[in-house]
Amino acid sequence: MAGAPRSVLVAAGAAVLVVVCCLVAAYALRPPSAPDPSGGDRSASDAGLRCGSSACRTAVKSDVGADLVEVLVGEGGGRIKVTGPAGPNVFESTVVDSGGVIDAQSLECVSAEVSVCLVRGKSGEELLGEVLVGRGGTWTRAQARYLATGGYLALHDVDGDQVADVVAVQRPCDPTGCKRSYAQVFSFSGTKPLLGCTAAVNALEDLPGWPTVAPAAADLRSCGA
Repeated sequence: MAGAPRSVLVAAGAAVLVVVCCLVAAYALRPPSAPDPSGGDRSASDAGLRCGSSACRTAVKSDVGADLVEVLVGEGGGRIKVTGPAGPNVFESTVVDSGGVIDAQSLECVSAEVSVCLVRGKSGEELLGEVLVGRGGTWTRAQARYLATGGYLALHDVDGDQVADVVAVQRPCDPTGCKRSYAQVFSFSGTKPLLGCTAAVNALEDLPGWPTVAPAAADLRSCGA
């Protein structure tokens, strides 16, 4: 668009950001696939627990209060196992089933009155995520799945409600490249799943709190604004 007015270029860039933001939000708020009735959540005491076509093995684990959370992987599948006083539970892992690669940094948990565990896995240049929430020893899966195109997906209590939120860094691309990044914040404890986005910046180091991206509620605005 050589010679195009600056206002046209700015408007075009803003339009790309809005479209990408909407696509990311649409993916993130998409509920997990319904479990197979014959292979859904099962007791962790089941003999011969399998992940895909092979026996499950523990890839990463974390103590969360009195509970032990483990991410299990196998050939072509994965599970998340929670073992505690309230009894064991096993969840299918949507991250592993979607092709996310699990490593020693794939599990992040925050222990609190409402505990939160984020499982993240790398898929190409993106990070895929899923969340489990523990209340009074009972664990459930948050209905959203999460996507970060900017290489960062973690937990941080942005809105100050004492429940960790999901912070995902997005890096939208246009025909000129992938130059600007912003943080997108999701909550699953209230009525507003998408809390908002930070302003787009030219360098990741300019995001609030980098390298631990920790925006405050005041840093957020409507995504795409």
